[in-house]
Amino acid sequence: MRTCLIAVLPLLLPLAATAQGLPDGDGRAEVEAVCSGCHRTNLINRSLGYDRAGWDTLTAAMIDLSADPELQETVLDYLAEHFPDGGERPGMRGPGITVPGPLALGFETWIAPTPGQRARDPVEGPGGMIWWVGQWGDILGRIDPVTGTMSEFDLPAGAKPHSVNADPDGAIWYTGNGNGTMGRLDPVSGEVEEFPMPDPAARDPHTAEFDADGILWFTLQHSNMIGRLDPATGEVRLAASPVAGSKPYGIKVAADGTLWVACNGAPCLLKVDPATMEIAEIPLPDAGTTVRRLDIDADGVIWWVNSGLGRLGRYDPASGVVTEWPSPSGPDSHPYAIAVFGGAVWYNESGVRPDMLVRFEPVTETFQSWPIPSGDLHAGILRHMRVSGDRAALLIHQTATGAIMRVTVE
Repeated sequence: MRTCLIAVLPLLLPLAATAQGLPDGDGRAEVEAVCSGCHRTNLINRSLGYDRAGWDTLTAAMIDLSADPELQETVLDYLAEHFPDGGERPGMRGPGITVPGPLALGFETWIAPTPGQRARDPVEGPGGMIWWVGQWGDILGRIDPVTGTMSEFDLPAGAKPHSVNADPDGAIWYTGNGNGTMGRLDPVSGEVEEFPMPDPAARDPHTAEFDADGILWFTLQHSNMIGRLDPATGEVRLAASPVAGSKPYGIKVAADGTLWVACNGAPCLLKVDPATMEIAEIPLPDAGTTVRRLDIDADGVIWWVNSGLGRLGRYDPASGVVTEWPSPSGPDSHPYAIAVFGGAVWYNESGVRPDMLVRFEPVTETFQSWPIPSGDLHAGILRHMRVSGDRAALLIHQTATGAIMRVTVE
């Protein structure tokens, strides 16, 4: 069985020097070394806290420490003492606001086999299979939702896959966020082919979408670029964003082939001409606006999450009008993933625990929201959501627990 990449403690002790904010006490050094391999330790400070059994459940979903029982006991003792259930700390994430409404949801859940992989971005592929990537484990995973069988494929070391897409021919594509590649998996043979970036400045392929002609478009967040890959030839072309520090993030393809891109570093959207790769900025009105992701409805209207200000946004390309609504859990709710599903707009609030799944009805401009179930854990984060191939369900996830979920309206 695989373990998280941070399972070997001696390799991680240097990372403890970069961790800050944990209270003094027996076990602090061990917790810093173990936890900072996959995330900043300030996330522990911001947690709602658990009793010892809760910390045992949560850490087991992140890393397998069973081979070192003494280390495991030290870590759990420290966390339970300093971050108890019901404690209060500055900046900690609190519960979200549940907005009642007429709909009930069903959640079907699968847990990725390898702990600590940071499972994310499920998408439905050919044959109804659900695929995900384990970013920290260099894993590409597959679920047969009929039988519940789960399989994991090893990707090149250091790929750090960020997202996954399936092409019509059955190949599975991932963005190599860690090694500057796009990758293609043959699910029959398990063979992987990598497509490196033609420019060394293009370091971090992020999120991708296929257009109607089978061209794979993708963002490169910290490289501040948009990419285009032709699977037939393997050619990769790149275009730099005209907005400095815009951090291109989510990407969607409109019915006319135009690419729409979210800016996670500046108050804007980007519009990309698929023929010329010319990029135009669509400024958004308020300072502090950042956009993680967006989607497009049947009328060509762009819906986006204002992650920085805790709002849901709407942009009509025909009129140029921007409209926003405050998210139910407030300005610090940090909306993240978004999808147009069943005639409504769905997104999550990631700044609360657990994440809230929110539905917005455009006709009545009303909200309904639900906590995403995570058992006894205050888990997160949902970073991307898709609609199933039959348009009957949402596919979501929780990176902290390795949960892949299918959501239906009952």
